[in-house]
Formats: sequence, C-alpha cells, structure tokens
Amino acid sequence: MALRPVQVNVKALDGLAVGRFWAEALGWSVYRPGVTTYVAPAMTNVEPVGDFVWPDPVAVCIDVVPVPEPKTATKNRVHLDLATSSAAHQAELVARLKALGATPVDVGQGDVPWTVLADPEGNEFCVLEPREVYRDTGPIAAVVVDCVDPRAMARFWGEAIDWTLHEVNEECAVLRSAKGGGPFLEFLRRPGAKTVPDRVHLDLLPYPGDDKAAEVARLRALGATDLDVGQGDVPWTCLTDPEGHEFCVLAPS
Repeated sequence: MALRPVQVNVKALDGLAVGRFWAEALGWSVYRPGVTTYVAPAMTNVEPVGDFVWPDPVAVCIDVVPVPEPKTATKNRVHLDLATSSAAHQAELVARLKALGATPVDVGQGDVPWTVLADPEGNEFCVLEPREVYRDTGPIAAVVVDCVDPRAMARFWGEAIDWTLHEVNEECAVLRSAKGGGPFLEFLRRPGAKTVPDRVHLDLLPYPGDDKAAEVARLRALGATDLDVGQGDVPWTCLTDPEGHEFCVLAPS
C-alpha cells in the first residue's frame, strides 16, 4: 500500500482568477473539470493535444477550490518555491509575476537571495535563486511546510507517502518521489505552532487497485487525525498530520 502526492489544493475567493495566475506563472494550462480550477502541464502526448489527464504522471499540480472566506493576514504554513535556471531567469520571472498581479511580501526573511511574493489573493510563495538541486524539478522546486519538529514530520510523512527521505535533521526534512522529476516536499523548522486553518494543503491519492479505506486507517495509526471542515458526504477523506496540517486522501478515479 502507498499514497502519492498528486496536487496542491489552494483555496480562493475567485478560483478561476487564481488558477489563471498560477497557470501563467508556471507555464501550465488551466482545466475546468468541475467547480474547481486545475492547473497542470499541457498533455502533449494525447490526442487532441491539451486533453485533461488526471493525475499528471510526474508533476504535483494545483487544484484551486472556491471558498467564501478570504485569506487571513496570518502567513500560510504551506507555500510553493519556484525554480529558476539563472540570475537573469529569476529577475525575469519576478518581473513577469508582478505584472500578473503578484506583490512583494515581507515575512521577516531579511536579506536573502530569493524573492518572496504573494499571489493575487495573498498566498505567499518564493522565487528561488538558481540551485543545482532543483535543476530537474520543473517550475515548482518544492512544496514547503512550516513545522515545529522536522524529525517528527519525517517519521509521519516518510511512512504516509511513497516518496524517498533525502535529508532529515533538526532544521529540515526533505522528501522526493523515488521516480525522480517533480518537486521536493520540504518540512522546515519555524517558530510557533499552527493557529489558523491551512489555505494551502496537499492532496494524496492511492494507486490503482489500492484500498482507500485501508490507506486512511493506516494514516490514523501513524498519527493522523480526522478533520471535519463541513465537507459532508464526499468521496475524499480530510485528515491532519501530527502538527495539525490539513491534507486529503482522494478516491481513486
């Protein structure tokens, strides 16, 4: 049994507008399979070109879900880091994102080589300086999660998903798909515990033939807790990890 991260779920007042922002930011395409807006690489290996295929075989994509509540002033505990290939690319990307509606954000980062921005609804993200480790990730270098105890997060998430643990110490835990390609999942030590619901979270998916209920039971045994956000009778299961970060286990299609 195993689970794989397949998408980053982003809540938004205007799901289509935020989805279009991220599609332009990443050079991906927008799909509207239902009420949500899905942002993913264009599928050029299917006919007709651009047909919607879910889940993407490599990328961790973005699913923007409309909600009635705006983001609070509290910094998100989950954000995206975007990869660049050169200093010129970083500068060009930052300028292009600002033209698309991104705004500079001060989260106490000080004098750092990366640029912190927020999307049109205030969700923070970073445009990184070129780093060799992210040369083959695609546009999303990492999904970054603030946490109190990276080692505890490594124990839970290392068992929860089928990604390989690359690094763990007092300051960070880093995982990535064993298949290579796609982003890293990074848990970084940050002061302060989670205080508001996550505006951004991961969605996990069982592999074909695996039992979703058994996977959910396995996660509970690892320390996950059931979460009621008023979702009602839905095919996915809402949970939190041991530090309270929300995530969902989706039903296989």
